[in-house]
Amino acid sequence: MTAGRAMPGQDDVLGYFDTLSNWGRWGDDDELGTLNHITDDVRLAAARAVRHGRSVSCAWEVAVPEEMERSTTTCPCAADMPGAENMPVPAFHADRRWGFSSERVGITFHGNTITHVDSPCHIFWDGTMYNGRSHSLVDAATGSAWGAVTAAANGIVTRGVLLDIARVRDVPWLEPGQGVFPDDLEEAERRQGVRVRPGDAVLLRTGYGRFRHETGGASGFTQAGWHASCLPWLHERDVALIGADTPQDVQPSGYEDVLMPVHAVSLVAMGLWMLDNCDLEVCATTAAELGQWDFHLAVAPVRFAGTSGSPVNPIATF
Repeated sequence: MTAGRAMPGQDDVLGYFDTLSNWGRWGDDDELGTLNHITDDVRLAAARAVRHGRSVSCAWEVAVPEEMERSTTTCPCAADMPGAENMPVPAFHADRRWGFSSERVGITFHGNTITHVDSPCHIFWDGTMYNGRSHSLVDAATGSAWGAVTAAANGIVTRGVLLDIARVRDVPWLEPGQGVFPDDLEEAERRQGVRVRPGDAVLLRTGYGRFRHETGGASGFTQAGWHASCLPWLHERDVALIGADTPQDVQPSGYEDVLMPVHAVSLVAMGLWMLDNCDLEVCATTAAELGQWDFHLAVAPVRFAGTSGSPVNPIATF
């Protein structure tokens, strides 16, 4: 029980695939899912949330070489590099003052450390993706022909709302395995003087970012995060995007047959896009300093064709 609310059992959570489904809500060919809640009016309202002009990043720096394979080429004088004599631009051979550096990078962004967005094709349930499409639309060579991150090519620009649960519970961070429940969300709204509206992005702070900064450690697969009981709340509020400073789902989930119910129900049934592994510490301290818990949020996924997400640097502007 959480403040009088009955906790959903496993059958209830499995039922969310039907009761919270957005399949067909915006048409049979829709790939945007809950991003449809971000209308022109919602974006205009997000712009009005900018009251101080201060921008902060909500992403972690990607560590090298732990999280990214990188090879860097440096050439102090470009005219001296091998093959320069074959360049078709005559001035290239004569200009001996400019050089350059460039990189080739390789990155696996899904997981528990890199800040990234999940698009609907990231998760299957019974072999099916959002809006009833088959997993067979994801090809090993060409990627996904459905629900890929390129559906959000125009960016995700909306009002963001930070719900600081660690602050509400007066702890530095939630311990691994502690879930966040609907009553936590509403208590955060009450204390912060903000209310989640249709089209908003809701960013959940468990304090895990502070844990990472202070200890340099990671909690592994056991983590704090959204409990499955929040899913009807997110559906009722018409939330467009959720994020967290963990990979979203509380782990263990509490359900033997549903490993990651928030990921599965959100992406497959609701078409609810996700921001995993945000660093919300500067965002939280800025919000507390300014007394403002909503802001303009801009998320611009890289247009990787056919991919199930993208590393991102979400920017909150107060």
